[in-house]
Amino acid sequence: MTVNHAVDGAKVDYYTLNDGHKHPTRGYGTYKLGLIPASASGSGGVACVVEEEDVAELVRYACEVGYRCFDCAEFYEQEKKVGEAIKSCGIPREELYIISKVWTTAIYEGPEAVRKHALKSIKELGVGYLDLYLIHWPVPGKHVEAYRELEKLKDEGLLRSIGVSNYTVEDAKELEENNVKYFPSVNQIEVNPFVFRGNTIKYFQTKGTLIQAYRSLCNGKAFDNPLLVSLSKKYDKKIGQILGRYLLQHGIVPLSKSGKKERIKENFDVIDFDIEKDDIEALDNLTTEDTLKKRAELYQQCVVRDTPLAARVANNDDVGVRQAFTID
Repeated sequence: MTVNHAVDGAKVDYYTLNDGHKHPTRGYGTYKLGLIPASASGSGGVACVVEEEDVAELVRYACEVGYRCFDCAEFYEQEKKVGEAIKSCGIPREELYIISKVWTTAIYEGPEAVRKHALKSIKELGVGYLDLYLIHWPVPGKHVEAYRELEKLKDEGLLRSIGVSNYTVEDAKELEENNVKYFPSVNQIEVNPFVFRGNTIKYFQTKGTLIQAYRSLCNGKAFDNPLLVSLSKKYDKKIGQILGRYLLQHGIVPLSKSGKKERIKENFDVIDFDIEKDDIEALDNLTTEDTLKKRAELYQQCVVRDTPLAARVANNDDVGVRQAFTID
């Protein structure tokens, strides 16, 4: 990145990525908006519609309040709806920043499947090209060749920037060891005060990779935390705003998600105050060793999720899932 990661993300409108493209400092997440994907629904492989949420209407409203960056994915199963909103929002395409990700199934199947799904996302979103396309999870033995296909799509102009999601330090080093042409411009990982992996974040930022944070609002499950409650009162801000501002001061892009319009606006309005250094450090320290270990276990499950490798792992076969890696 041209903009130093130590620079407060609320003090600039965009970061400049390691490939020269600009990236907004705040993004709107679309996971589980209006639809819970089949693989995540717990309903026997059937997607569940969230009746009270119209993803197209929510995305249009997010545009109204100022969001220009929208995080999508093949896995989320509602890119057509997001595309409808983009088409009708009245904002020129060049002012929007559209992200998508390729799921584990295509990564496992190989480069042709990766290309097919990238083109499908572009078509369903109706955007002509993607500003950023990510490998959703580093499927063992498969993610490097999948990433090489992203490089080809970037060279063809179909993807402006490419990156990764849920990558460990070791996954990124594997890309380097295989002499990829473009080191990832972005790594999208879970970041919030309860899952703050300082060493991982520092490694990627030092390499010039921008960190995007999903679950930046802790899925709303931490809003009764005493420290967050006290900081909300101290700064006279909503807890969601404290969480977003916290990430910006770490040079991280919050991908805030809400199905409520008042929250969408609140989550965007995080640039008019500063959190004191001691309070930032106190928030960092909410992360526990137990949480980091559980997050590592989730990583080991998800890198093979929805692929034939999952059954082999269940049979205790060695399919290359990392056993030793940086968890903090």
